[in-house]
Amino acid sequence: MQYTPKDFKTGQPRWCPGCGDHAFLASLLQAMAELGIAPSKTAVISGIGCSGRLSYYMHTYAMQTIHGRAAAVATGLKVARPDLTVWQISGDGDGLAIGGDHFIHAMRRNIDLNMVLLNNRIYGLTKGQYSPTSPRGFISKSSPFGTVEDPFRPAELCFGARGRFFARAVASDGSHTVDILKAAARHKGASVCEILQNCMIFNNGAYEPIYTSEGRKTNAIYVEHGKPLVFGPHHEYGLVQEGFGLKVVKIGENGITLDDILVHDAHCEDNTLQLKLAMMDSSQGFPVALGVIRDMAAPTYDACVNEQIAEQEALDKPHTFEELLETNVIWEQK
Repeated sequence: MQYTPKDFKTGQPRWCPGCGDHAFLASLLQAMAELGIAPSKTAVISGIGCSGRLSYYMHTYAMQTIHGRAAAVATGLKVARPDLTVWQISGDGDGLAIGGDHFIHAMRRNIDLNMVLLNNRIYGLTKGQYSPTSPRGFISKSSPFGTVEDPFRPAELCFGARGRFFARAVASDGSHTVDILKAAARHKGASVCEILQNCMIFNNGAYEPIYTSEGRKTNAIYVEHGKPLVFGPHHEYGLVQEGFGLKVVKIGENGITLDDILVHDAHCEDNTLQLKLAMMDSSQGFPVALGVIRDMAAPTYDACVNEQIAEQEALDKPHTFEELLETNVIWEQK
């Protein structure tokens, strides 16, 4: 059956005009329609914060949970109902502060969840406090002289927790966001999509260099498995390896040809180069990496648990209470 975005949408979104959540919701609805998975086979679990409202606008199974517990609830749902496609929606505060432990352990266990991190580097719903992803020196209502903390970088956290899938998109880049959401849904295991977006009220311009299509031509690089790592308005720049790091070069200068440019390998088990790509920052003269940066297959927690259950159910079942007791380890005093 063919679906349209309207098949997955309900209600009237209540976010500030221009908020990246509007753009992301449109991309999510489009991705769901193109994936072709029925609304009755889809669940959206959200936490607290502006992102938490999203579950109210989904014509699927949906639940807004308590602060930081979206991943825990989504985990339980996926294990109990492996037939459902489960999306977990969190902001950088909900997902990485009070929900940080659930976030990393869902990845470590490799539960088959589509985990979306809407990262605007601010607490928006509670009116502008700095978040776990706010940069050092960031001035906010809770850090009037600038925060003295270093931020979490979601890719680094994901990779450190043995994450097998990590992708990144800009909320204003709708078609590309749809592409990475579809790739995440098709990945078997915990997938993390970091969506970069501005908070129009408390942190507008957080991603200004890459928020427009013109800006992304110069300041971003779209990575694609098996393709050279090139960028620029005319694809005139590329990435090469220099020592243990990466270096930006201009193709055609100093004898550099396209053959010298690194080719992206999202499926490589060793995540060294993938992490270097994910950690690139425009302040260091590098483009911001967008796209599927890592996509590695591995056994999933929920599948393994259900296999264990099936194996035990296939064994001979006890007929009496005494037989049931005898199936366990029994300690006898001598």
